Amino acid sequence: MNKSRHIVIIGNGISGITCARTLRKLDSEVRITVISGESKYFFSRTALMYVYMGHMKFEHTQPYENHFWEKNRIELKEAWVEKVDFDGKTLVFTSGEILGYDTLVIATGSNPNKFGWPGQELKAVQGLYSKQDLELMEANTREGVSSAVIVGGGLIGIEMAEMLAYKKIPVVFLVREKGFWDNVLPKEESELVGRHIREHHIDLRLETELKEILSDQNGRVRAVVTSKGEEITCQFVGLTAGVSPKVDFLKNSALNVNRGVKVDAFFQTNIPEVYAIGDCAEFDAAPAPDRKNIEQVWYTGRMHGETLAYSLSKKPVPYRPGVWFNSAKFLDIEYQTYGVVPAVFDPEKVENFYWEHASGKVCIRILMDLEGRILGVNNFGFRLRHAFFDKAISERWPGEKVVAQLQKANFDPEFFAPYYIEIQKAFLAQFGGSFRPAKKTFVQKLFGAKA
Repeated sequence: MNKSRHIVIIGNGISGITCARTLRKLDSEVRITVISGESKYFFSRTALMYVYMGHMKFEHTQPYENHFWEKNRIELKEAWVEKVDFDGKTLVFTSGEILGYDTLVIATGSNPNKFGWPGQELKAVQGLYSKQDLELMEANTREGVSSAVIVGGGLIGIEMAEMLAYKKIPVVFLVREKGFWDNVLPKEESELVGRHIREHHIDLRLETELKEILSDQNGRVRAVVTSKGEEITCQFVGLTAGVSPKVDFLKNSALNVNRGVKVDAFFQTNIPEVYAIGDCAEFDAAPAPDRKNIEQVWYTGRMHGETLAYSLSKKPVPYRPGVWFNSAKFLDIEYQTYGVVPAVFDPEKVENFYWEHASGKVCIRILMDLEGRILGVNNFGFRLRHAFFDKAISERWPGEKVVAQLQKANFDPEFFAPYYIEIQKAFLAQFGGSFRPAKKTFVQKLFGAKA
């Protein structure tokens, strides 16, 4: 790579920073500049809730020391990009400054969705995505808030509900679907999460949509009106009905922009030397049969950054995402998913195994094809090893083999409940098989909770 080449990355989220770090590892000469108006330094976006709850300070969300960037010769510029002159290969900042580039990487992330609700621009009505959103939420809930309403049943919604509940602010949670996140989770898992939300004294209202947000005399929210005609008094409204690619400043330009910036399998846009990665990238064709054209997940964003960095410094390689994986936390219940587990599946086309602990807080689902080979796994309430299921699904192991070796996939320390033993027994009872279920060790019998 030519040492004078200047690669500019707009956005310092996981995609942009991974791209920058990987570029520097692969090439010691290229000039790299990362631009972000949100924050000077990269931070863990999922940690924002812990800053709000007082468990962390914002500086603790930064995984790298401030000197890391100078040491690795990655230039940082804290600024907002107003527009891009693609012909002149320059960026124009809101301050009026101009910066040239040889190669441009767009990694601008997402914005919270707004759907034109009356009153959505009132004071104390907001989403939660950026550092600025966190600061605004802290200001909006500092005093005078005796109740709040959250609109939208996604992961950001459950985070915001937990944040407010932690500060003893009663929350009404409006979800338009019949079950929480039931466009992603099968019925049993959705019901498990819904029960858990209510157990934390959050008023979950299913099949209920926002119709209007009402104002007080000072232009601040005083209530919402639901699709069922109910008026709910509140002093804060969280809009968490998903996110959309942050690409407004790129529209009406030569760049091909649809919902996101259109890219091929190499993250190349319609303009030479311009690429897009992360939440804001929209593939011309889904990168795999089980993937969407827009991938708004932390770990896929990291893969985007790594893949593009290799293409820019070595040789072009297409994005091959591999086995799907995601994880989240619903209050204090951890969730992991591997492979393909759709919310709705045809029992005539797949073999389905589902086990749920008597507590109603722990479960596992394993989907297999009609020949018994594993397709995907959901698990709640205990942790499993990513590498184990990545290998099992890639190599299309029989479900019997997966369950027989489930102890190897158990991430939890030994003194936690050995759920895999009961799971193995339930699997054999449903499907039969030749393996014997594991036995509890002396330590598990002595210290482990009864599974």
